[in-house]
Amino acid sequence: MIDWLIGVAHAQGAAPAGPGGQNPWLPYVFLIAPIVLFYIFLIYLPQRKRSQERATLMDGLKRGDEVLTAGGLYGRVTGITDSTVNIEIAPKVRIKITRASIAQITAKGEGEVKEKAEE
Repeated sequence: MIDWLIGVAHAQGAAPAGPGGQNPWLPYVFLIAPIVLFYIFLIYLPQRKRSQERATLMDGLKRGDEVLTAGGLYGRVTGITDSTVNIEIAPKVRIKITRASIAQITAKGEGEVKEKAEE
């Protein structure tokens, strides 16, 4: 009886692959898909998150905030326009920079130089 079942299984066999049996691009999908996923999850999404955080930082900038510029200057914001920011870096010393030059908003007093106590 078992021999009969094996014979039927061999007789059915696999369907022959005709001219349109397999997509010729299928192997390339398995090569390209990991590259696309790598780009999306490791490059695009983190960059988009940083961009949104930067936009939030610039939208929240107001007079009186203490900032650090890309050039390394600490100062207090004294005026804001659409494209520029006025910063006071020392008493009565003000500079005008572009908004893109602001690296971060710092904590109050972080950029102040503390003088050494005289002994």
